[in-house]
Amino acid sequence: MSCTVITFNEADRIRRCIESVRGIVSEIIVVDSGSTDGTQEVCRSLGARVIHNPWPGYGPQKRFAEDAASHDWIFNLDADEWLNDGVRAELISILSQPISPDVHGFRFHIKTVYPGAAKPRLWADEHNYVRLYDKRACRFPDSLVHDEVKLARPNRVQVRKPIYHETIRSISHLVEKNLRYFKLQKREIPKNPALVLIRLPFEYILTLFKYYFIRRHFTGGIYGFALASTIAYLRTYRLLILGFGEKSESSR
Repeated sequence: MSCTVITFNEADRIRRCIESVRGIVSEIIVVDSGSTDGTQEVCRSLGARVIHNPWPGYGPQKRFAEDAASHDWIFNLDADEWLNDGVRAELISILSQPISPDVHGFRFHIKTVYPGAAKPRLWADEHNYVRLYDKRACRFPDSLVHDEVKLARPNRVQVRKPIYHETIRSISHLVEKNLRYFKLQKREIPKNPALVLIRLPFEYILTLFKYYFIRRHFTGGIYGFALASTIAYLRTYRLLILGFGEKSESSR
């Protein structure tokens, strides 16, 4: 099994990611798009094979990593994700048994961890994605912004323990990260300006409600409210970008 990770200036957190899969996978492939903070050296010091590939977008970069892997079974992680002891133990148990020919992948709960925290907050929000899969049966899409492996329910198994995901370093990093992502989305999923104008007056309050209550950032105290409010402002700005902004040729 190969672990694939795409990176760009992740020297401050890639170590945790790589160390969490050592002893489980046969190789670690890091595809870097031009880091200037020493990410490549950190990865090599941990035994990863580092390959440079100029940034083509999320889906294409992950497909490039799949092609570079020596094995058919791929365990894909983002640089800001890591396996805790619980999911490591469950994964080792799963891999110690033969995998049914009908199973092409495994889905994991990806739980959000606030910056600087060691584990998720109470009732932390999460996503559920296929992260371990047979690339002969499924792959990442060739999309700039959509980077999710799709598998039919009969061909996937749900892993109970979660992967941890420290998705941002700070609120300012959240803003920077989203603004870059919106430019990619503008190139691939522009929106009708008339529909944007209809939706715009309600976007902030509906997004704030979604993130603060439905995604339970209220359990994060003042920081949770600041985060939910910032996301709501960003999503409102996103509508303006997708409806009226100029297409961007730069993605990083």
